[in-house]
Amino acid sequence: MKVFASLVALPSLATAHYVFPALINNGAATTQWEYVRQWTGYYSNGPVTDVSSLSIRCNVDGATKSASTLDVAAGSTVGFTAVSSITHPGTLQAYMAKVPAGQTAATWDGSGNVWFKIFGQGPTLGGSSLVWPSEGATQVSFKIPASLPSGQYLFRVEHIALHSASASGGAQFYISCGQINLTGGGSGTPTNLVAFPGAYKATDPGIMLNIYYPVVSRPFSSLIVERSSIRD
Repeated sequence: MKVFASLVALPSLATAHYVFPALINNGAATTQWEYVRQWTGYYSNGPVTDVSSLSIRCNVDGATKSASTLDVAAGSTVGFTAVSSITHPGTLQAYMAKVPAGQTAATWDGSGNVWFKIFGQGPTLGGSSLVWPSEGATQVSFKIPASLPSGQYLFRVEHIALHSASASGGAQFYISCGQINLTGGGSGTPTNLVAFPGAYKATDPGIMLNIYYPVVSRPFSSLIVERSSIRD
């Protein structure tokens, strides 16, 4: 009986997690895993919890996976679908990395200090609790900087679920990497480049914290929220 009860509970545990399987361009979602790397175990919707592992880059085995590459205009808004929805409170972020000369988005592993942030969103204070704008979302979108140079990029979405983050290793990272070919770009230069793994430590103030008590009295801020800029 105990074994049966535990098996029955498995689907409910899976539905508490989520995954980002498709890009959204020009307001329309693409086919799942067409332009997003289908990482190993994607069907579990499971998170990454070890920030020192290679999985923190593009999820499990995502650095060595490949997909098709989507043409995207610089300055446009591009997003990811969230399936079935973002069910945990946490920080939403988006990073990009330009593919080096001589390689393609389909073959490059995204290694090195090459990643720059284009979006970071923490909570606001609502009364006596924190309000997380991304919670419950079925899709998330980010504006691609118009000044980014044309070329192929890896496009990384990251949602850091913080409901169990009061101890080291408790934060849950939900990650996917898409592949895009940026057209009509400019001459901007990304700064504050980071590597994955390497960008985070398990004890960073925005990764290990109790979001329930004491309630933060100002907008959430840490090194993971504002980290990058693009110099024109």
